[in-house]
Amino acid sequence: MADHVFDEAIALTAQTEGHYLGKTSPAYWNMVGPFGGISAAQALQAVLQHPKRLGEPVSFTANFAAALSEGPFRIEARPVRTNRSTQHWLVLLSQSDPDGLDSVVLTATVVTAVRRTTWSAIDAVMPEVPAPETIARGSLARPVAWLQRYDIRPCAGVMPEHWDGTEADSLTQLWMRDDPPRPLDFCSLLALADVFFPRVWRRRARMTPVGTVSMTVYFHTGAAELAATDCDYLLGQARAQSFFNGFFDQSAELWNQAGQLLATSHQIVYFKE
Repeated sequence: MADHVFDEAIALTAQTEGHYLGKTSPAYWNMVGPFGGISAAQALQAVLQHPKRLGEPVSFTANFAAALSEGPFRIEARPVRTNRSTQHWLVLLSQSDPDGLDSVVLTATVVTAVRRTTWSAIDAVMPEVPAPETIARGSLARPVAWLQRYDIRPCAGVMPEHWDGTEADSLTQLWMRDDPPRPLDFCSLLALADVFFPRVWRRRARMTPVGTVSMTVYFHTGAAELAATDCDYLLGQARAQSFFNGFFDQSAELWNQAGQLLATSHQIVYFKE
């Protein structure tokens, strides 16, 4: 799948060990800067490509310090602690500002681990929704490029049709996958965890400016389970718990069609009144 638009977007060129060059992708452009999910995936890709990586991703946290500008960027991925079966990473994504000075625009921490086969269970309950084949693809107007990279089929909690301030709950459920379809892996799963539109738009039906400040994704799967999921749809569910003085949170679950919980995420988002 080297020619898939997602793989082109996350492609990095290794420089010295742990240092990579990348560039923003017009295919994943948002209103201001790139789609946050693709920037997160680029940061994770730097860890996955590192020759000293131990195990597979368990958790990923990105802090979006500033919007990326169009063009090249640099990533440094450094293992700050390696234990017997876990490894802790620091990732810095930077660009040159208009004055030519290096400026960090994204920081991330990643935990990778060698998982052992042990007792496992899922306490969360997969939502009951119609099969993706029975739901029409969302007809949402697509003013930004990155939305065209995903096949999204809403089940509940759609984007408001009228921006009239009518309040609703913040819950959204939808089927989603890459478009064109692409076998699932850790980077694409991470990006998919960020496809939900802002909860405040659903809750208030007001088109307010927003921006994710910090996003954490926990992986409850391994490479073998991701390979088995292949190009199938994932069921995503997202809701907010609190809106307070310019910030709200969002929690999300991502399930495959076989009923496996692949990832959960939490993020804090800025909104402007």
